[in-house]
Amino acid sequence: MATAPSVSYSMTVRLEVPASGSAVGRLTTAVESHGGSVIGLDVTASGHEMLRIDVTIGATSTDHAQEIVEQLRQIEGVTLGKVSDRTFLMHLGGKIEMSSKHPIRNRDDLSMIYTPGVARVCTAIAENPEDARRLTSKRNSIAVVTDGSAVLGLGNIGPMAALPVMEGKAALFKRFAGIDAWPLCLDTQDTDTIVEVVKAIAPGFAGINLEDISAPRCFEIEARLREALDIPVFHDDQHGTAIVVLAALTNALRVVEKRIGDVRVVMSGAGAAGTAILKLLLAAGVKHAVVADIHGVVHAGREDLVDVDPDSPLCWVANNTNPEGVTGTLREAVRDADVFIGVSAPNVLTGEDVAAMADGAIVFALANPDPEVDPAVARRTAAVVATGRSDFPNQINNVLVFPGVFRGLLDAQSHRVDTDMLLAAAGALADVVAEDELNANYIIPSVFNDRVAGAVAGAVSHAARTVGAAGSTVTGATKG
Repeated sequence: MATAPSVSYSMTVRLEVPASGSAVGRLTTAVESHGGSVIGLDVTASGHEMLRIDVTIGATSTDHAQEIVEQLRQIEGVTLGKVSDRTFLMHLGGKIEMSSKHPIRNRDDLSMIYTPGVARVCTAIAENPEDARRLTSKRNSIAVVTDGSAVLGLGNIGPMAALPVMEGKAALFKRFAGIDAWPLCLDTQDTDTIVEVVKAIAPGFAGINLEDISAPRCFEIEARLREALDIPVFHDDQHGTAIVVLAALTNALRVVEKRIGDVRVVMSGAGAAGTAILKLLLAAGVKHAVVADIHGVVHAGREDLVDVDPDSPLCWVANNTNPEGVTGTLREAVRDADVFIGVSAPNVLTGEDVAAMADGAIVFALANPDPEVDPAVARRTAAVVATGRSDFPNQINNVLVFPGVFRGLLDAQSHRVDTDMLLAAAGALADVVAEDELNANYIIPSVFNDRVAGAVAGAVSHAARTVGAAGSTVTGATKG
C-alpha cells in the first residue's frame, strides 16, 4: 500500500544556498522527486552571497526522511546545517505540566494555599470525606494507568517507553474535555500488583483510565478494579474503541438502509478491543455475529477450545456468537456478510473477499498502521469503508469518545461505568452527524468537531444519573 508523506515524519532542515541562481528550485525538486513533500520554506537570514533557508519536509518513514536529507546534502552549492525532527522537538521535556490555579504572590497567599491554612481544609475532609471532591483536584482528575505491555502497535515496550503515549492521552483529556489526567506508568506486569497499586492511589482520583495493558490480563484487572473501587474504571482500548465502532456502524447502516438486528457481522480479532466491540454490538441489537481469530472461526466445538476454562474470554465469544454454527476460515466466513470489522492484523482479506460480501457491504478495517484489507481496494466494491488511519475518510479514533465519556462521568460524580452509558455515548456520537451531512465518506465526525465532547458527555452524564450510578463519593478509595 502506497503511503503519503505525513507530518508524523516531518523534519526541518537548515540549509545555506547561493543567493542567486536556481538553488531553491533544486531543493524542492530533490524533495519531491524522492517522494517527499515540502510543507514550508522559510528564509531565516539573507546576505549578498548566501541565503539561510529552513525547509520543512514531510516523509513516509524515518528511513525515508534520512534518504531525503542525503539527497539535499548532495546538491551542489548547498551546505547542510541542523536537521530537526519535528515530532521529537514536540516531545522535548514532555508534553504536559502542572500549573497552580492561584498565584502565590505573597505571605498571605502562601499561608492559605499551604501551611498553616491548609490544615483547616485537611481537617474538614477528615471529618467529612465527601468534601474531597469539593475541596481538592480530585473532582476533575483521573489516572491514566499502564504497564506498557501493549502500546499502540509496538507491543510490550515497558512503562518508560509508554510514557509519551500516556502524556499524549493526558493532553487530549485536557484539550477536549478540560480534565486533568495524570500518567501513571507502573513498573510491573503482575496482575495482583497492578490491582493493589491502583487501589492504593485511587483516593486522589475521580476515575481510572486503563491504557495499553495486554489481553487477557486487562479483562481481569478491569473487573477486579471495578469491583473494588468506588470510582469508574474505563479501559479505553476496549470500551473507547467499541463506542466509536458502534457509532460509526449505526451511521453506516443508515447509509446502506439496513437494520442492526438483520445484518450479519463478521469480526476478525478476539482480543481486548474485539471482545469489547462484540459485547457492545450484541447489547445494541446485533443478532448474527461471527468472530475469527488466528485459528479460524470461533465456535464452541473448535478443538482448541474444548478443554479451555469456560470462563475465559474466548469461550465467552464462542458461547455468545455464531448461532448458525459457521466453521472454517475468516475468508470463508466473510462471504455474503453485510459487515466486516477488523481489529487484528494486516492484509487478512483481499479485494476479492470484499467483493464476495453482500450488496451494500460495510468494511471497518481498523488494524494500524496497515489495515486488514487495503481501504482503496475495499472501496471498489464495499458501500462504506472505515479505517483507523487519518489519511482515509471515516477514521475510527478513540479520541472521539474518551474525553467526553469521562467528562460525563465526572460531572455526574458516577461511581461506575455500565453498558447503558456506553450505548448512550455511541448514540450521541452518531447523532453528531446530521442527516443532511451523512454519506458513505462521512459516517463519523471529526475529532475537532466542537460538538463531539459535549454531546458524549451530556449523554453519559444523563445515563449515569438515570441508572442511579451517580451520587456523593465516600473517599474514592476501595469499597469497604
